[in-house]
Amino acid sequence: MSTALEATGLSKDFKLSGGQVLHAVADVSLRLDRGAVVALVGESGSGKSTVARLLAGQDLPTSGEVRLDGQPIDVATRAAFRRYKSEVQLVFQDPFASLNPIHTVRHHLERPVRLHWQTPAVRSAGGRPETALRRQAPHGRPGSKAEVGKEVDELLEQVRLTPAGQFASKYPHELSGGQRQRVSFARALAAHPAVLLADEPVSMLDVSIRLEMLRLLDDLRQRLRLAMLYITHDIASARYFSDEILVMYAGQIVERGPAEELTQHPAHPYTQLLVASAPDPDNLGSSLRGGAPVSRRIPEVAGQAPSGCPFSSRCPFADDHCRQENPPPQPVSASRSAACWRLDVAAPDVISNQ
Repeated sequence: MSTALEATGLSKDFKLSGGQVLHAVADVSLRLDRGAVVALVGESGSGKSTVARLLAGQDLPTSGEVRLDGQPIDVATRAAFRRYKSEVQLVFQDPFASLNPIHTVRHHLERPVRLHWQTPAVRSAGGRPETALRRQAPHGRPGSKAEVGKEVDELLEQVRLTPAGQFASKYPHELSGGQRQRVSFARALAAHPAVLLADEPVSMLDVSIRLEMLRLLDDLRQRLRLAMLYITHDIASARYFSDEILVMYAGQIVERGPAEELTQHPAHPYTQLLVASAPDPDNLGSSLRGGAPVSRRIPEVAGQAPSGCPFSSRCPFADDHCRQENPPPQPVSASRSAACWRLDVAAPDVISNQ
């Protein structure tokens, strides 16, 4: 797989009143490959959405770098930001708040189609669209009204809102939550992006249609070879939908690895807690090792964690070393790591099997 978007050492600080600094994201690195899904999992306040905004170019990092197709991103000017947004699109959590209630679905889709107008993708010898080979229309002129209308219809069909003409004339309040989110997906696809950042895309939908929406995203990812970041607090859906899972706590990545392996054999105590709390029919780990108690109080907010390991105040295995020094990632296997000093105690079975 080829890498579309890569972040190295991303950190984001916010200045608060009284001279305080909130360390929202600390030293986060990740890689998004074409045709693959990476899930970023953690509780509210862990910094997941801040990472999404940094990758989308909406916030500038305090330190670290984001590279698109191997090149550092440039969002310093409006034109540069538009070029970047044609490749990297962000889908928000609330589909109703992200759509203007006074405009029809057609209006919501025509605008990005014209803004990011491109001629049909140049095809490789294998017949698949290659994002890097797409050409802008001559002089950047948008297509005719008929061409734009045809692309709007195709976008609606891609997200399974058919017949397209029926949905194009509707207003957001005339759609269900799932249909509104499909329109949000279609709007993101109007730019023909290489990368899709989905920030809690199904959390506000009825449980009965969440799986259907994830299947739609999976289909789009495969057909369009999208590199996708799936942000969620639900580790069970991350296991179902993603190839790799990054577990985030208090602004830091505390564990990463292949989705199936990580959820079946979690190593970090926080990952164990998430897995134990997941309502999964396959019974993703019923408890922490030995039934050890863990604090279920409100988690540390990113940037406000105590010194040492950010999870130490809730961890049943923490000792003085944990409370005094923040652990770097420790190898769990060839493809996994966890930032924990007590892996030999917290996950002895996982470690011994490597």
